[in-house]
Amino acid sequence: MAYTEIFKRYSRLLVNHAYKILGSQDEANDVVQEVFLTIWNKRHELNITGSFSSYLYKAVKNRVLNHIAHENVVSRYADSFSDFIEIDYAFADSNLREKELEAIIAKEIALLPEKMREVFLLRKVEELSYDEIADQLNITDKTAKQQVYNSVKILREKLKSLMHVFV
Repeated sequence: MAYTEIFKRYSRLLVNHAYKILGSQDEANDVVQEVFLTIWNKRHELNITGSFSSYLYKAVKNRVLNHIAHENVVSRYADSFSDFIEIDYAFADSNLREKELEAIIAKEIALLPEKMREVFLLRKVEELSYDEIADQLNITDKTAKQQVYNSVKILREKLKSLMHVFV
């Protein structure tokens, strides 16, 4: 079967690629499995232009960036939530609220347009300067600034209506 052949040919290379970024074998395996699962589920819809290996590497890179963003959002939210608890406020359903908010934020970040999401994650997660982002993505620093501004604006709008539920 073609899928099995593709998996055998690329999975180890992709896991190594993801491992170099994530530093965790389990997380790298999970990311690659998710990419292959997505490819399988969308096999009838996919229209890949260019090389298939490039497509796979880019898919893994995007999934890794989403994973990193998710982990950082979870970490920051957990830190702020801990501070909130220390002020003697406690909610019986705090774990549920935390997981819901974490999932919503990660989903909204994932829904950003690809380039915008990439610039946003490089700025907010990787904490690169606009000049570093511009060099890395071959865009101007003004474009990088505008992409971050637009992504924050989009996320703020989408999350504003939900915040009253969690506060």
